Amino acid sequence: MAEPVRKQPRSPVPVRETSIIGKPFRRVDGRPKVTGTTRFADDLDIPRLCFMKLSRSTVPHARIRSIDLTRAREIPGVLGFLTGDQMPETFGILPVSQDEHALCLDKVRMVGDPVVAVAALSEDAAHEAALLVEIDYEPLATISSLEDALATPEPRVHEDARGEGNVHKAVSMEFGDLDQAHAEADLVLKDTFFYQGNTHLPMEQHSAVAVPEDEDRITLYSSTQTPHYVHRALTRVLGLPASRIRVVATPNGGGFGGKSDPFNHEIVAAKMALQLGRPVKITLTREEVFYCHRGRHPVLMTLETGFKKDGTLTGQHLKSALDGGAYGSYGIASTYYTGALQTVTYKLPAYRFDGVRVFTNKPPCGPKRGHGTPQPRFGWEIQLDKAAHRLGIDPAELRLRNLETEGAVTANWLKLGTIELQRCIEAVVEGSGWRERYGKMPEGRGLGIACGSYLCGAGLPIYWNHMPQSGVQLLLDRSGGVAVFCGETEIGQGSDSVLAAIVAEVLGIELADIRLCVADTDLTPVDLGSYSSRVTLMVGNAAVEAAERAKDLLAKAAADELEVPTERLVFASGRVFDAADPDRGLSFQETCIAAEARFGTLGTVGSYTPPRSPGRYRGAGVGPSPTYSYTASVVEVEVDSDTGIYRPLHVWIAHDIGRSLNPVLVLGQVEGSVYMALGEAMMEEQEFRRLPPRRSRALVHKMPSMLEYKSPTFCDMPPVTTYLIEQEDPRGPFGAKEVGQGPLLPVLPALANGIFDAVGVRVDQVPIQPFMILSALAAKHRRFGPDSFPDVNFGETLAVPTPMQGGDGKAIDDLQARRRSGMASTTGTMTTRDEALSQHKKLTTD
Repeated sequence: MAEPVRKQPRSPVPVRETSIIGKPFRRVDGRPKVTGTTRFADDLDIPRLCFMKLSRSTVPHARIRSIDLTRAREIPGVLGFLTGDQMPETFGILPVSQDEHALCLDKVRMVGDPVVAVAALSEDAAHEAALLVEIDYEPLATISSLEDALATPEPRVHEDARGEGNVHKAVSMEFGDLDQAHAEADLVLKDTFFYQGNTHLPMEQHSAVAVPEDEDRITLYSSTQTPHYVHRALTRVLGLPASRIRVVATPNGGGFGGKSDPFNHEIVAAKMALQLGRPVKITLTREEVFYCHRGRHPVLMTLETGFKKDGTLTGQHLKSALDGGAYGSYGIASTYYTGALQTVTYKLPAYRFDGVRVFTNKPPCGPKRGHGTPQPRFGWEIQLDKAAHRLGIDPAELRLRNLETEGAVTANWLKLGTIELQRCIEAVVEGSGWRERYGKMPEGRGLGIACGSYLCGAGLPIYWNHMPQSGVQLLLDRSGGVAVFCGETEIGQGSDSVLAAIVAEVLGIELADIRLCVADTDLTPVDLGSYSSRVTLMVGNAAVEAAERAKDLLAKAAADELEVPTERLVFASGRVFDAADPDRGLSFQETCIAAEARFGTLGTVGSYTPPRSPGRYRGAGVGPSPTYSYTASVVEVEVDSDTGIYRPLHVWIAHDIGRSLNPVLVLGQVEGSVYMALGEAMMEEQEFRRLPPRRSRALVHKMPSMLEYKSPTFCDMPPVTTYLIEQEDPRGPFGAKEVGQGPLLPVLPALANGIFDAVGVRVDQVPIQPFMILSALAAKHRRFGPDSFPDVNFGETLAVPTPMQGGDGKAIDDLQARRRSGMASTTGTMTTRDEALSQHKKLTTD
């Protein structure tokens, strides 16, 4: 791992002096992970533990005629069975997509759908019994693709779905006058792109252990990213009071979004444990993980964008069509996300977005690193490259001319924070020698550039409410130690370390003095989970608030002991001392004793609620964030025009991090994003095939194992030069912004643009395979990719005026001021605050 290049802030405002924050420090969970003592879910061994397996559908779409357990019961060691009629309540991650059953009731919708659960004394016995469950099916027509779903309204994958036929969600929104924007353009480009679906591929498979504590109390240990939402699903399906269900998220061996849903195996394990009165463990095989999926949606896109002669953007029309698989998952949000963030990178005066998601008889898609945004970003950045060549403008310069501005409000009413994308572009342009080498390298060698942007946490919770999205509780005692309680989930990204470091920094103590209790719905305050790059900003701000409150209590006690004003006290190096006389002070432990003597047991809390978004239209709940991160990348690539084989030679990537809380962790996230992006760009795909008719024409995964599903190895990974662009964002803790997802976005289109620079062909889909390059080289238009977009009924277009006063934020600030006085405005109409909140709740939960 190369040392990152840290670019100093451009602002004259001095960076706060810190002792831990901003410096490399060892992860708080580092020692147990490298010594093998971390206990993942599958490591848990509890007295009287039994094992569970699921008997899954072997057909893609059918009604269940009958289930015969006779042969399965004969297996020695079998303890019990569960079927769908014992858990008839539906569940799902979104309130508008409660379309899953823990076990299928009367219908299966994909190969791998769970139908029967079997528990036994050993895992082998459970597996053997599951294979002997006999299920008789009445086959239904298989919906195998986006085109199938649009052309086949019957049979419906979900009879009670809200959309027509097999359409899950259709949306159409226009911001400003797009026709006028295109009429004013000197160049209008229309391009179609395809982004193949792929999966998360974490090292750890899904695993869960359910432990009954009484007839109506249950604890579930699970490798989940969202214990809070798993808790909600268990409450709904099991029919137990929420107070009698406990969910503990065990350390995750990777997640990347694949463990963000509540899953049927978690619910079934809890039900089985209650039925048997003993602990139950289930660990999915790698093949089962492929079928659980929730990975990247396959997306077909058309972008029609207008440009002035100088490269200035006039407007864009984006159409996206998503193959959602068999269930809703996060799909409605995913559909909106394919359009919502198009406006936060470059100035788009007018913008129209049409999106559709369909159901098919394949594993359900959901959130994967970048959730819904890598697909349109891929098309957007390639189209910018095409426009630059048509207009005779350097591709880096074209991007620089169109950058959004700090604090702006976009055409679709997203309020932006700090933006350091210009410095990101300048860093990778300089580092790669772009101006000296682009377009001037030997045949077969090329450079490509692209940019990206992403959320620093979603602005609204999945279930709309007025409560905080994250909470932190501190307990200080006479030992001088600090216990930190928080619902955040460590999935390998280093969130435990960030939480501990922030508290330690504020209180002036060492990381070793912090004890963490996290991701336990019984013991910790609620945090909504590790998704949408939300943890650093939201948990971090809650931790700062809790620690500052504790610091205030300690300062009052220390000031009395030392007889100095509180404002002169310094917390550092495990001491509390007088800034005017550093030798005069107390140890942190002595300060805690003094404070406990004065105030009693010492405890404080902190919480964080994001600022309210200015958008007031149907669909405005997707896209808002407290602030956004930005990334630029240049990829150098070598292409063999005789074989089409190519390889990336070097990646330069610059990320607008706000402030790096731990540069080593940040670098790991950036390079991990580069690795994942190259995998999606070059080889990863969630592809399916039909078995012969004698096997019910089952639609099965072509490569459901790590042997067949290709992802990059160390040998495939090129050198990476990382630039951390630092400028504190006041919305983040210590000025920090996200880094977990945003750096993935620009790498794929940069690679595609590099291939064009190398051999002069466009490949407008991923993964980019050698035969595609050869086909493009032989084609008249020197292009490979989709040529058309299906005829889709997106429904009635919602016309939304763009922000007043050029989107400079002033109008929104005025509106917020009026709201504070009890009034709210929606597109010029004044309403009471209660009316506005009611409308907002209705619109953002659709």
